[in-house]
Amino acid sequence: MTSNPVNWHEDVALDPAKEYRALVRSLRWTEGFGVLFVQCSPAEGSDLVKRVRQDLAGKTIEVLTLNAEDTNLFDCVEALPNKDDIDVLFVQGLEQSIYAYERSRAWETPSQAYTYSEASVPRLLSHLNLNRELFYKQFKFFFVFLVPLFVLKYVSKRAPDFFDWRSGVLEFPADLETTEREYERLFLSRNHNEYRTWTQEKRNQKILEIQAWLEESRLTSDRKADFLFDQVLLFIVSKEDKDAVVSFDKALELRPDNQQAWNARGLFLNMLRREEEAIASFDKALELKPDDHETWSNRGDSLSALGRKEEAIASFDKALELKSDYNPAWKRRGNLLSDLGLKEEAIASFDKALELKPDDCEAWNRRGNLLSDLGLKEEAIYSFDKVLKFKPDDHETWSNRGSLMSDLGRYEEAIASFDQSITIKPENHEVWLKRGISLAALGRYEEAIASFDQTVAFKYEYKDLIWNMRGLFLHGLGRYEEAIASYDQALEIKPDKHEAWYGRGNSLLALGRKEEAIASYDQALAFKPD
Repeated sequence: MTSNPVNWHEDVALDPAKEYRALVRSLRWTEGFGVLFVQCSPAEGSDLVKRVRQDLAGKTIEVLTLNAEDTNLFDCVEALPNKDDIDVLFVQGLEQSIYAYERSRAWETPSQAYTYSEASVPRLLSHLNLNRELFYKQFKFFFVFLVPLFVLKYVSKRAPDFFDWRSGVLEFPADLETTEREYERLFLSRNHNEYRTWTQEKRNQKILEIQAWLEESRLTSDRKADFLFDQVLLFIVSKEDKDAVVSFDKALELRPDNQQAWNARGLFLNMLRREEEAIASFDKALELKPDDHETWSNRGDSLSALGRKEEAIASFDKALELKSDYNPAWKRRGNLLSDLGLKEEAIASFDKALELKPDDCEAWNRRGNLLSDLGLKEEAIYSFDKVLKFKPDDHETWSNRGSLMSDLGRYEEAIASFDQSITIKPENHEVWLKRGISLAALGRYEEAIASFDQTVAFKYEYKDLIWNMRGLFLHGLGRYEEAIASYDQALEIKPDKHEAWYGRGNSLLALGRKEEAIASYDQALAFKPD
């Protein structure tokens, strides 16, 4: 048994059998209150309890398992129904309370949570310090705290008064068989998708288990890297981005030749809008595997986000050189060519993407917009029809299709498209406006005015335009007073709108109010002398 504080940095070969004999000897011959700390993994701790119960069958042995909500160990022990009969109480889960406390604080990196500063103390340890005399007087049995290494260091710093009561510290580093068993339980059997369905407390507990195992001396570098990569996923799901990056970096220090991890790190940094670092990560991945088309494509995404479009296109070209049927690269390349104004080349890129994935609505949509810009309206409509075949509830595509129909003079078809768009998104003021213009083109002024009335009901920065057009159509219907009221609404929004002053003058003139009409025309000329 170790009677002095443990030198945690000294690599000492321990004999688990010898340590176990010391544990049993202490528990067999000690009467009354005592405190012993046993450094071991959670699985090793459970095995120890089973063995001790078998070897000390004459003793009453109980186990108290703490959770993150426990803040007063004295109360937890006091609540045990058979506390007066206990000879040995094993205490597990001390790390849960400690970790819950540390995870609630703002650290720049996870390592800061384990620097063992005495600046503040979790409530559980605070009670241990304050109530140590009460423990001694109240409980006449032996306390055995089963803790991982980092908790042993933590308690010695944060609850030194209570720690001084220990009769010793025993160390049970897991043997290879136990290490492999725990590795399989914690790592190989995990389901990453499930992490998103877990509560934050459950994720914290998993992170804690991993943290404990990372302290285990028998864990190989490869195993530690696996645990760290798993911890990355938990941190990402928990939206603890800084911790995720730190864990990524620690894992890659142990396994710098993991090409997939460098690529994953780049994707995560790109998501955090840290594109320069992401590119560096992708470059490391490409050093290890230069023919990975996905990494070249991911690199292109980061360059694109930085506005380095030509370099991004070069990265996508490299990806396509390696895998010519990679749809995402063709599509992203098309987007960049479009941004650079190379519309025909962009369309060709989207055509390649669509050969590979005919139901890619985004590619059809971008292709349709480019064709529309080039004046190829019939071809653009064909593209939009393809979008609507796969995504019939796309209100924006219905609106774009309606605009093209209107440009071609096919107003009835335009109105039908606008109606579809409005059915899906009734508050789209621009569609109501375009619908009204198409109705007016067919001479259906009453319906056009009703469409404009819907437009002005919504927030719209060009309401002066709507009120002016509304006035124009009301004038055409001979409803001059209403037309004047509409022009007045337009002028209230934009007093220098010469078209509204002119239209207002026309309606006043139609009513025979010549002096007022002249005054309106004068206003129009004041703002537009020519």
